[in-house]
Amino acid sequence: MIENNILGIILAGGKSSRFGEDKSTVKLGNKTLLDHIVNKIENEFNEILVISNNKELSFQNKKIQVIEDCIKGQLGPLVGILTAMKWVKENKKDYRWVASFPCDTPFFDINLTNKLKLKTNNTSKKLIFLNSEKKRHNIFGAWSIDLAEILENDLKKNFRKVEIWADKIGYESININIEKFDKFLNINTKKDFEKAKKNINKI
Repeated sequence: MIENNILGIILAGGKSSRFGEDKSTVKLGNKTLLDHIVNKIENEFNEILVISNNKELSFQNKKIQVIEDCIKGQLGPLVGILTAMKWVKENKKDYRWVASFPCDTPFFDINLTNKLKLKTNNTSKKLIFLNSEKKRHNIFGAWSIDLAEILENDLKKNFRKVEIWADKIGYESININIEKFDKFLNINTKKDFEKAKKNINKI
């Protein structure tokens, strides 16, 4: 099964500086933003890592683990990706890919997960991203474990932005037709959050 080959991860280690507080724990409706993402993907993978520096996070579902960034300093999502890759290697897991999801985009269509899974079996690239209306969604992606050493070395060279690193490595995109309401709505600010609250029925 493809699921045996892919580790699901949720990136929740950011500073939330534009939001003003840890947005992963803010409630949208009766669930936190993080819980919305967990609920969407928990049946899609055999194991899930939540990459977060919030020591108070925990989940009853035993297949979900919370781990901190392997490099301190909240240096961006690439560190979270490397953290997951190192966890796979250190725990001698058989996963060949990491599928990543942001903690602050609760409206995404869960059916897109299958597109990522299937593409890992049908590409020569080591990176796969979802793409809508010419916009690349850099956190909705699949990352080959083979990239771990390259990524670690590049982080030491001060690579921080996913888009710059992805352009360096090369990637494949999965094009998605976007709906009238953008299900890739990313909650970065309180204004984004207000928009999300008005559209909560679309989750």
